[in-house]
Amino acid sequence: MNNASEAALAAAREKFFSGMDMPEGLVPAPILRSWQRCAEQGLDAGGAILAEPMTAAELRALQEQNEALRLLSRSELVALRAEAKLTDSVVILTDAKGLVLDTAGSPEFAGRAAQVALRPGVAWSETSTGTNAIGTALAERRAIEVHGAEHFFEPHGILHCAASPIFDPYGKLVGVLDMSGHASTEHTHAMGLVRLAVGQIEHRFFNRNFEEMTVVRFHRSADLLGTAREGILVFDGDRLVAGNRRALHLVGLDRRALRKATREEIFAGAALAMDNGELRSRNGERYFAAVSQPRARAPDVVGTVPRSARPAKDRPLLSPEASADLARSIRLVNAEIPLLIAGETGTGKEVFARHLHSKSARAGKPFIAINCAALPESLIEAELFGYEAGAFTGARKSGAKGLVQQAEGGILFLDEIGDMPLSLQSRLLRVLQDREVAPLGGGTLQKADFVPIAATNRDLKAMVDAGTFRADLYFRIAQYTVTLQTLAERADRRELVEALWAQVARAHDPLPRAVVEQLGDYPWPGNFRELVGYLRAMAALSDPGQPLAMVPLATVPDRPIVHDLPEGDVDAITHAAMRRAIERHNGNLSAAARALGIDRSTLYRRYVWKEARA
Repeated sequence: MNNASEAALAAAREKFFSGMDMPEGLVPAPILRSWQRCAEQGLDAGGAILAEPMTAAELRALQEQNEALRLLSRSELVALRAEAKLTDSVVILTDAKGLVLDTAGSPEFAGRAAQVALRPGVAWSETSTGTNAIGTALAERRAIEVHGAEHFFEPHGILHCAASPIFDPYGKLVGVLDMSGHASTEHTHAMGLVRLAVGQIEHRFFNRNFEEMTVVRFHRSADLLGTAREGILVFDGDRLVAGNRRALHLVGLDRRALRKATREEIFAGAALAMDNGELRSRNGERYFAAVSQPRARAPDVVGTVPRSARPAKDRPLLSPEASADLARSIRLVNAEIPLLIAGETGTGKEVFARHLHSKSARAGKPFIAINCAALPESLIEAELFGYEAGAFTGARKSGAKGLVQQAEGGILFLDEIGDMPLSLQSRLLRVLQDREVAPLGGGTLQKADFVPIAATNRDLKAMVDAGTFRADLYFRIAQYTVTLQTLAERADRRELVEALWAQVARAHDPLPRAVVEQLGDYPWPGNFRELVGYLRAMAALSDPGQPLAMVPLATVPDRPIVHDLPEGDVDAITHAAMRRAIERHNGNLSAAARALGIDRSTLYRRYVWKEARA
């Protein structure tokens, strides 16, 4: 920034902070809007910055919650590290709330940056640290540079920051990538490097999870297909469900079109027919394109294998007990009676609930699944019940409909209900009793028509006795309880192995009898999730018509884990199983979680976090 620009900025600050006329034209409009937001929040530009760092345990938990984003961003942090060292800068990755997850770059500048709290575990939202590239990029939902005295707080005047928000394929803001250096140094390429890196991260989001949908990759230039500059749109049937910013820009849409627009409204030809690798949009523009058609969906493991695809010797995957429970549950849901599905991790509680929904009178209505353990406690009320415009800082101007209202006419599936904070249980109870929802911010009561189905792998009765779960909520959600069997309790495990193999490995020959016996004799502590994952891995490593490639038996311990567990309550047994799995995999939490058939975050919360606090 030259002397004239610095003088203009100094004049702008003088006008703004002295209460004179707005300094329009002296600073970029996004900076001025940010200053106004900060002033309206009562921040004092010359005061102390309230940026308390997290504890080490809290930071580990935060990083664990954002592990997927960190993994997708790791190569960009590594690639930018060298450039950051050359320009005496640091590269910063934050979560969707501006909390710093990781930093990389110049150790010298990192030390100085730490003096203004630019380090992991500190919040850099506007509400915490005023105008800054991270917080303002979050507020404006766009890439932005903030130089020197453009920062709201005076101590931040030593910084030059360039940041861009990161959006997932569904248009959700999941984090920010920032490059920060000393304001006295030229940072000509910082914004360009950050934009390119974010483009790579967002492109990497599409490498998985869309195998069962139609994925359209396109660009005006054939050379850019397969690169991070290609446009990507994803269709579930006819409906547009995901896409990157490049694609939306190419076809003249924005993120509001996700889950609303159809492919007929975007492309000419409902079947996305291509001519010589080209695709034509509704406005007549032609693109070079590659279209990936969805693979056939595998049937739910709690249902039955379709007759058209099932060998005669296959059998339904529901046990006789579960089949009877399903029939009763359908009648109860049709009578609007709440259910509780209990069972260990991996027994298929959500799959059972979805199958129940598809067979009930509410089959054509929404099935809204809520993981009560995954919602941040600070946002859970807004997520569940919605909010009015201006209900809290960062709220959308138009407000938002909550998950409860999104389930209108259908099923509200409350997974891991035992992990819902006690403070929220009373609010949920009121909604279940009255079937009315009041959004945050003083909204009027609105009627809600849904049937609640809760699920848990915990002993809710014991939690009620211990005072950690409300008795009145328990009796409200558990008017009928379905308890799913573990695979260890199933005497027909060999038949299940054969039936599941027929589903996940359709191109392969049936399993040899010795393999069926070996896998059928193992109790599978991770239940269906572990067994299906194991069979899929074995199928992926084996070529059809060739000898079977067995997955290394480290995945399947030589003796059942349950034999080594101590006697005691469920929590003690669970804790011991997790300890053994971590030891067996030499401290690799991801491998241990896979072996147990649970999410890594669950393993961290149920074992690592408790051990750290012990």
